[in-house]
Amino acid sequence: MDIDYTVAALMFPAIPLMMTMYSNRFHTLSSLIRKLHDQYIFEKRTPPAWESQLHVLNKRTNILKYTMGFAAFGFLFNMTTVLMLYLGDFGTARLIFAGCCICMIISIFLFLQEIRLSNQALKYHLSDMDSMKQDL
Repeated sequence: MDIDYTVAALMFPAIPLMMTMYSNRFHTLSSLIRKLHDQYIFEKRTPPAWESQLHVLNKRTNILKYTMGFAAFGFLFNMTTVLMLYLGDFGTARLIFAGCCICMIISIFLFLQEIRLSNQALKYHLSDMDSMKQDL
């Protein structure tokens, strides 16, 4: 496969948009954790479903950390691909672009895992509602 600037340019709009989406999820998640922490510290109350939810929230933050890291490496590899193309080193550009694609694939799979955990956390949250128990 021949690689040129067009191939690397295909990733430019996708990667920053994905990183923005990941950052928004991380911000929302951190706001939720801060809210739960404040309720625990100031009100000294811990509903029974919180223990399970807190473990899921911790897993989600860790997964999002790696998700954003792989996306950042994907962006870095994409920029390095453009540099290698500019320098005329097409073999290295091809290998680095493959690294970019692999990083983005891993990032997407990790994001799917985070969505699964998010769904699990919502089920814990709804478990104390009698009308929702039949749907779980």
